[in-house]
Amino acid sequence: MAVLSDPLSDFLTRFKNACRAEKEQFSAPFSKMKAEVARILKEEGYIWSYEVDTDGPFPELKVKVKYVDGRPALTDLRKESKPGRRRYVGSEDIPKVLGGLGITIVSTSRGLMAGHRAKKENIGGELLASVW
Repeated sequence: MAVLSDPLSDFLTRFKNACRAEKEQFSAPFSKMKAEVARILKEEGYIWSYEVDTDGPFPELKVKVKYVDGRPALTDLRKESKPGRRRYVGSEDIPKVLGGLGITIVSTSRGLMAGHRAKKENIGGELLASVW
């Protein structure tokens, strides 16, 4: 396996590829940040569930993809902040995705949260991804 410079981007790409290939679930190497992103995606209705599998030599995050009427709940996603170009936003600058139909994931001083929650709590941070 190759060394990754951006593990979160790898996780999001695996999620998008699983949706496009109509897979029921996918797995990725575990990290706390990926588990928090999976928690947000579950709260917002993009996945059914996730769990940490510790049976192998390294823990894995197993995610069940959500389908509605045979189509994935996820249409697309975009990684906003990248290792070479971080993107920080204030609470008033958190963008709406497709006029409010999608979500943004923001890393704040109080942890990872959906953009609408960060805006409600008046907290800015690093804009990680947009999901719709």
